[in-house]
Amino acid sequence: MTGALSNAHTVTKLPAQDLERARAFYRDKLGLEPVEERTGGLRYLCGPTEFHLFSSAGTPSGTSTQMAFEVEDLEATLTDLRARGVTFERFEMPGFDARGDAIAAPDNYPSKGTGELGTFFYDSEGNLIGIAQPIRESAMRA
Repeated sequence: MTGALSNAHTVTKLPAQDLERARAFYRDKLGLEPVEERTGGLRYLCGPTEFHLFSSAGTPSGTSTQMAFEVEDLEATLTDLRARGVTFERFEMPGFDARGDAIAAPDNYPSKGTGELGTFFYDSEGNLIGIAQPIRESAMRA
């Protein structure tokens, strides 16, 4: 059964204690510019999706992924982000295999592949951001 929200456009909202610091991080470290702004908020487009940074006195927990980017080439993306000064976090997760800066998830949604390679970083505001690449069975065995 579908509900009233099944056709809604979803938007990720990330808190920023210092919106200008966050703007600089997303520009300098991730190469992203807001497409629109309002008092206390920045709107970014990435492909068909969007996310917003908003001024907030609250702080993110940083203990779980708050947003993730799904990319076609994880290694190329990590190379670009490292060159921009992004540092990646290493997490030990039961059932996941470590592969350099990334971890390999042994499963994925069937329409996206047989597994997933991914990694994480914190933005300037303490939001935990993921980057992942769906993988095929042959890549899981590598």
